[in-house]
Amino acid sequence: MLKRQIVFGLVLGIGIIWLACSKPSQRQMLFNGKDFTGWKLFIPGDSVDVKDVWSVQDGVVRCTGVPTGYMRTLESFSNYKLHLEWRWAGEPGNSGVLLHCQGPDQVWPNCIEAQLKSGNAGDFVIIGPGSITVDGKEYKNTEEYLIIKRKTENVEKPIGEWNSYDIVCKGDEITLYVNGTLVNKGSNAFATSGPIALQSEGAPIEFRNIYLEPLK
Repeated sequence: MLKRQIVFGLVLGIGIIWLACSKPSQRQMLFNGKDFTGWKLFIPGDSVDVKDVWSVQDGVVRCTGVPTGYMRTLESFSNYKLHLEWRWAGEPGNSGVLLHCQGPDQVWPNCIEAQLKSGNAGDFVIIGPGSITVDGKEYKNTEEYLIIKRKTENVEKPIGEWNSYDIVCKGDEITLYVNGTLVNKGSNAFATSGPIALQSEGAPIEFRNIYLEPLK
């Protein structure tokens, strides 16, 4: 009887360990730290080589910021928590995280931007036609773009230091956290799925630790 209990306990223990080890990770690395596998680099026209704008060094994406364009995921996503880190490589400038990109590649695609412009990280920007509701008010864009300001003071770190962005897209809701602080939240977003893109928009910027976790 004792031997049976011991054997049963060993089998049970091995089974638990196997389940724990075989459980798939929920984290999906969007940037592998080595190259742009899974991404498309886009610059309008053919006068500039995209490799002169975007490069990878020491596990970091480096973007010159000129000319304007973006790197976007080849895959479309919905219902996820996106994490990334960014810093300005020199003078502060402009960039953004483009969510739920719609339509063909162009500057700029129809989407909802999580702003990265220095001093304004956490703003929403509706690029092209679309709408989102913030604090019970519907913002509907009829121009090239529409800015919806964040709800907190600036929580960005000094220029040259790494900042974190955590963006939760669940259904038609989008919630933005900068350096762990809730800065903006919208609902009834006009788009709920699509590729994710990072902008080249005028100033050198760096990105690292880009990954997402699917939400149920």
